[in-house]
Amino acid sequence: MSYTTDNYSKPKSMSRAKGWTADVENLFRFQQAGYRDEMEYLQVKQGTLIDKWPESGFVKKLQRRDNTFYYYSRKRECEDRDVNKVKVYAY
Repeated sequence: MSYTTDNYSKPKSMSRAKGWTADVENLFRFQQAGYRDEMEYLQVKQGTLIDKWPESGFVKKLQRRDNTFYYYSRKRECEDRDVNKVKVYAY
């Protein structure tokens, strides 16, 4: 079954992250794996559960569109120099 972009909720606006937060950390991880955010990941990978580190809530593992995986540390991975590259979408 193929999905077109018409099936996805389209964001109304986009801004850049101004400072690091746990949400920005998770957005960084989704964007590194090739997705806008958790919403797009769940739409593309229907039925997939998102592994998160229990103590921090950070994303632990994501499946990329080419079916390879990204594995993430339980510690912060989005460094201060990368924060302004993170896109924050509003729906």
